[in-house]
Amino acid sequence: MSKKKFKISKEIKEETINRIKHQGISVAQAAQNIGVSTVTIYSWLGNKAKGSVSVLVHNKLKKENEELKRLIGELTIRMSMEAKKGPSRA
Repeated sequence: MSKKKFKISKEIKEETINRIKHQGISVAQAAQNIGVSTVTIYSWLGNKAKGSVSVLVHNKLKKENEELKRLIGELTIRMSMEAKKGPSRA
């Protein structure tokens, strides 16, 4: 028995791609939400990504950026606390 094929509207494809790109949902979650395979989503992303950064690279860089901001925040707080203590006497 073969599966029945159905066509996903252009609007749903675009909304799904935007949610992956801008809201950071995973491809697996997006696929589950609309009832298609992850392979289908990746093919949409591949078609949309021509001439631009891939969604996977974008999301990786976004997470890396968030981690770097967190580390900078921690270091800034630590340096501020050290400055308030004054110079150390050795």
